[in-house]
Amino acid sequence: QVQLVESGGGLVQAGGSLRLSCAASARTSSRNAMGWFRQAPGKEREFVAAINWSGGSTSYADSVKGRFTISRDNAKNTAYLQMNSLKSDDTAVYYCAATARYVLPGMQVDEYPYWGQGTQVTVSS
Repeated sequence: QVQLVESGGGLVQAGGSLRLSCAASARTSSRNAMGWFRQAPGKEREFVAAINWSGGSTSYADSVKGRFTISRDNAKNTAYLQMNSLKSDDTAVYYCAATARYVLPGMQVDEYPYWGQGTQVTVSS
């Protein structure tokens, strides 16, 4: 079982930056590919970014490509989402998720059995 705890959310002005962290509880978490999703009020949860177990492969939603960067530090059992040039459309609850596989996961919620509780990101225009 992998337990995930997000942090780093908050209120930021448009154009600003935030870095989200996702701390995993289990030592085996370094073997899990991970992802970030977000959910805005009244909308479905959507894929943001994913990273494989080593950090060598990543993928991004088109809406964040070039602005967000996903990374991980397996020595710290932590994944990160660096968010730059934030827009009001980025306002959402951001969730960290983990798979039970090493390889780069896809964009489907069902591929990720482990989830954090979420952290709110609010971008003011």
